Amino acid sequence: MSKFIRLNITAEGQTEEKFVKTCLSTYLGNNNISSDVRSILTRKDKFKHYRGGLINYKKAKRDIQTWMKHDNTNNAFFTTMFDYYALPNDFPHFEESKKIQDPYERVAFLEKKLEEDINDRRFIAYIQLHEFEALLFSNPEILNEYYFEYENEIEKLVQILKEFSNPELINDKPATAPSKRLKNIIPPFDKVNIGAIASCRIGIENLKQSCKHFNDWIIKLESITNNK
Repeated sequence: MSKFIRLNITAEGQTEEKFVKTCLSTYLGNNNISSDVRSILTRKDKFKHYRGGLINYKKAKRDIQTWMKHDNTNNAFFTTMFDYYALPNDFPHFEESKKIQDPYERVAFLEKKLEEDINDRRFIAYIQLHEFEALLFSNPEILNEYYFEYENEIEKLVQILKEFSNPELINDKPATAPSKRLKNIIPPFDKVNIGAIASCRIGIENLKQSCKHFNDWIIKLESITNNK
């Protein structure tokens, strides 16, 4: 019988945080996983904590480890939802990873090095190829529900998907990363609100089918309840 666990997710920003709260948490709950999520702590003063944005790795690591100390129980596990796109240069073994040509091998290498650096058996690293908005390319037509006056432009997104074998391989250059393509083609695109909600409308199962690395992550999370 699977065991009930708690999963704490450190998200890169508000888009990922909203996706977890509105969609992923329900899916995980059906697998005996109670999830909590918060964006990376970037700075704080005596009045407020400021969250969102993977500015540098040092701050992200500190935030993850602080949460681990506060929730130091055997049934609590931790993961990340970071973008590979614009990953900071101080990320563990970042320069070494550039020598790896295959994107899937490269991101797996970085996740392994992140897990080694955090050094806690309860931690499962996840880095999205190439960024969260790639998930929307699993079914770009879903955006017709929110930007119905951009039907022709959304068709351009469909054609972009056809150029790649899957959404996760849409490249990460400054002008052609998934989020940049979306914003250039649909100027009013709202990544935090529409991006997260539209991804939920596509559905976790469909996202898993279209995005191999995302699928592998979900499988790892689901397996925790059986292997705890």
